[in-house]
Amino acid sequence: MLNKIIDHHVHTDFSPDCKTSMESTIARAKQLGLLGLLFTDHVDFDSPDPLFQDYIDYNVYMKKLEEVRKKNPELQFLMGVEIGYQPHIHDRLNKFLGEFPFDFVICSMHVCDKLDFYNGDFFIGKTQKESYLAYFDAVRKSVEEYDNFDVYGHLDYIIRYGPFEQKVLNYEQYKEAIDSVLLAIIEKGKGIELNTSGLRYNLGTMHPKIDILKSYKQLGGEIITLGSDAHKAEHLQADFDMGLELIKEAGFDYLAQFKNRKPSLIKIS
Repeated sequence: MLNKIIDHHVHTDFSPDCKTSMESTIARAKQLGLLGLLFTDHVDFDSPDPLFQDYIDYNVYMKKLEEVRKKNPELQFLMGVEIGYQPHIHDRLNKFLGEFPFDFVICSMHVCDKLDFYNGDFFIGKTQKESYLAYFDAVRKSVEEYDNFDVYGHLDYIIRYGPFEQKVLNYEQYKEAIDSVLLAIIEKGKGIELNTSGLRYNLGTMHPKIDILKSYKQLGGEIITLGSDAHKAEHLQADFDMGLELIKEAGFDYLAQFKNRKPSLIKIS
């Protein structure tokens, strides 16, 4: 079944934090016998991180996609994007997304209150609990305020960072805050992803953890995608066998795959 699954979170060297060419990822896809590829490069407008302040020229990007399509006709190529949401760039994001024919949009939060998670600024002056609650509150508000996305990315991403001894999240401790996010996503008719990269960050869990997946299903969530968050070719579809098992364990019978911003459901065997 794995060859029929399109990895819904893949970066290339168009993303500022990735040095892997489309060609390298295509070669890996062929090794795996995959039928298609969906690239979801970063667009983080007004990021405080200097690395993310050079934005992709999507006219060039689309020409590159057309080039690889012609050279690799046996593969289906789809164009996605991972947007970094901040409230003050709401209109800018909508304008950008309206200009190009995206098949799939991940909404992620990499910055909160204009403070970066990665460099630790967001965590200054906050306890671990205060940090996590502030993050989930901001995510909930972003879902309530913004419609132009398909799934929310790596929902418990906050656990990757912060100067805390234990990078863990006890679902029961944050249940009210997390479930409010899940309900907002469900009410908007949006989905979530299971992002396998948490294992590569030595967190001992995928994003989000199984407790959150189960709650999403129990609350009525139906749309779930599977993504590796690959920044290297060898990470394409990394740990997808385990990811499928977790999705089934959470109670899902179907995996969502997107084209033209519309999901189709694939039965998980």
